[in-house]
Amino acid sequence: MPRRERPTIALLATHGAAASVLYGMYDLFHSAGRDWPPMIGLPPGESAFHPLIVARDTAPLNVVNDIVVTPQVALRDLPAPDYICIPDLAVYPGDIALHGYEEEARWLRDCHARGSVIAAACTGAMLLAETGLLDGHDATTHWAYCDALATRHPNVRVHPQRVVVTAGPDQRLVMGGGGSSWHDLSLYLIARVAGIECAMQTARVFLIDWHQTGQQPFASLARTRTTSDAAVSQAQVWIAQHYDTPSPVAGMLQASGLAERTFARRFQQATGLSPLEYVHTLRLEEAKQHLETGDEAIEAIAQAVGYEDAAYFSRLFRRKVGLSPAQYRRRFGGMRRMLRDAGAR
Repeated sequence: MPRRERPTIALLATHGAAASVLYGMYDLFHSAGRDWPPMIGLPPGESAFHPLIVARDTAPLNVVNDIVVTPQVALRDLPAPDYICIPDLAVYPGDIALHGYEEEARWLRDCHARGSVIAAACTGAMLLAETGLLDGHDATTHWAYCDALATRHPNVRVHPQRVVVTAGPDQRLVMGGGGSSWHDLSLYLIARVAGIECAMQTARVFLIDWHQTGQQPFASLARTRTTSDAAVSQAQVWIAQHYDTPSPVAGMLQASGLAERTFARRFQQATGLSPLEYVHTLRLEEAKQHLETGDEAIEAIAQAVGYEDAAYFSRLFRRKVGLSPAQYRRRFGGMRRMLRDAGAR
């Protein structure tokens, strides 16, 4: 049989890229199809991809944390790779206006027009959104950046809970959520090119777990927003100490000194949440800490954070976090115990 042409996958190196993701993807794509056979006593296979690190030019490039990357190909010399991966970018949720990426954005648009599949890991979706290619489509990014992405690009439908999202004609836009979900993104692309079995074998080689519960269990529900509204800030300070009281919203209202309707409107504008939703987020974050660090009964934790009805607490927790309280304790309490037992502080 004639040798199958391997698809080229371009890994985009920029000044904001994380070297761990860039090189991690590079290793995974090289490994796919090649490294499983030796694990079971057979000769190495052929890699399913031909990965290349690409950048504006091939000069050594300082990326995040002063790691020096040496690109293999310049953008101008690779006008239409089969696949492109954008690693995560070093940008914070409050400052997502990307500067200095115009050449990369133009190259991404041109490549997509020529048929390339473009994948973005974590905050790399911010750059993908800047191209305009996501307008009118579904998307995801790191849970802490989803609000910022939706605000900057209101025509993009952002799904905070999903780990992998595909969009556009022929599903040629692919996004992975946050942090290590670049593993999921890479496995998806491997499965798309070389089949599910190859992706499963690659996962076994690298001991990768699929984030099947999505991003919700990892997300901080109570993402504090800085506000210049003094009355709202006063209410936030009060509720941080009194979230377990029987009438928390009434207490917040009193602390603010505002009329009820005015308080509700200004609080929503300042925080993006209603006062009651804000109370729930604080209570559930505190419940997470109880579940991770202790062995109290679920009913006792519900009471401790302000819920008299433990069944209601459990339903609310599952809806907001994506796991039941017991499942959360097993997953994250177990992780904390493992780290502690290993000598970590």
